[in-house]
Amino acid sequence: MSFQNPRAFLSPDFIIRAAAQPWELRGVEELRHQVFVQEQGIFADHDRDGIDDHALPLAAISTLASEADQVVGTVRIHEEAPRLWRGSRLAVARSHRRMGRLGAELIQLAVCTAHGRGCDRFLAQVQMQNVPLFKRLHWVPLREIEVHGVPHMEMQADLAAYPPIPDPFVGWKALSPRRRRVR
Repeated sequence: MSFQNPRAFLSPDFIIRAAAQPWELRGVEELRHQVFVQEQGIFADHDRDGIDDHALPLAAISTLASEADQVVGTVRIHEEAPRLWRGSRLAVARSHRRMGRLGAELIQLAVCTAHGRGCDRFLAQVQMQNVPLFKRLHWVPLREIEVHGVPHMEMQADLAAYPPIPDPFVGWKALSPRRRRVR
């Protein structure tokens, strides 16, 4: 076996799935604290609310030597009303934002999971800087709103672009950008 680019194998890959292990759930909580409390200052102490009691946390987990290493992205989803689902608290670690696709992978998992659980309508309140990403991913802007003092756009996913998946705990592996170029 020859290696065309040995550095490519030092780049992490990612597991995109529902968070289940205690260390994954702690990682989700720590990442949300980093992004929404420390970086953005939206919340004073923590961003946890009543939705967390029944939401499904999803995670992007970096791998090191093919082993799960750390949570570097997250989003939560919940059924707000029968067949109406919402996504919220989308966060990607600052160190991994230049990857350019972890947010999109998490959005895909979120909507596909809800779709697989009977969702007819999937909504999210999206920070304004993320609206272009959501539009590229087949979301439609509905109205501008303010959430916790921050401008957001209420958006709706086009479910036709998101095939239902039955088990978000299986998830999938996403190759690092460098690894995708090498193959």
